[in-house]
Amino acid sequence: MHDQTTEAEDSSILEQAPRPEGGLKLGLLLAFIAREAGGLTDAEAETINELRGKTPAEPMSFE
Repeated sequence: MHDQTTEAEDSSILEQAPRPEGGLKLGLLLAFIAREAGGLTDAEAETINELRGKTPAEPMSFE
């Protein structure tokens, strides 16, 4: 790692990686971080899907 933190190394990798037109998307970044962390098992993904809220978010009001 050349005396870098994992965060610094990840940042360096992302800076050097080719980017899709329009820049790096949040989903791609999160997928990269998940892969680096070892990913999720199917059981873990199912647990998250069961726990997350299913109600759509209320639109923001500026009035």
